[in-house]
Amino acid sequence: MNRARVFICISIVSLSILAILSACAAAPKEIPPESAASAHSGGVKWTAPTRWEAKPASGMRAATYIIPAAEGDSEGAECAVFENLGGGVQANITRWIGQFDKPDGEPDQKSETINGLPVTTVDVSGMFKGGGPMMGQSGAPKAGYRLLGAIVEGPEGDVFFKLTGPAKTVAAAHDEFQAMIKSIKK
Repeated sequence: MNRARVFICISIVSLSILAILSACAAAPKEIPPESAASAHSGGVKWTAPTRWEAKPASGMRAATYIIPAAEGDSEGAECAVFENLGGGVQANITRWIGQFDKPDGEPDQKSETINGLPVTTVDVSGMFKGGGPMMGQSGAPKAGYRLLGAIVEGPEGDVFFKLTGPAKTVAAAHDEFQAMIKSIKK
């Protein structure tokens, strides 16, 4: 009788351990991820183009998107999204334009309202000096570059969209950038 009790206790303990280990090894519940194309910052939401590769937020960046190189370009472009940089809308537009040495023509700047939000855009090209290490951009000046920028005055602060890269690649991404900016909403 004593052996039977020991066997039952060992069996119960063994089955309990087996059940615990099985529960730990079970596949995790699948939680549907938020759409990689949807993002938000500063009280503003937008939908990024699906062909752009989304990178995780880091440092001052709320989002970063990598745009593949257009045919003939040796490198792709990058669209960085920042929140609350300070300095105001015009000061930042002026700073972005100043990142170009000898711009090709007059920068194109416009202001409009998109889905109830004030938006200022800029389009400038030429010799890109970079945004500096604080903006994750440094190195030698690059000829034949273009910048598409948009500053959205969101309910929780300004949100800055800055797409920079070789002119052909940026031109190929122009309509996608515009669609992303048109998708902004509170």
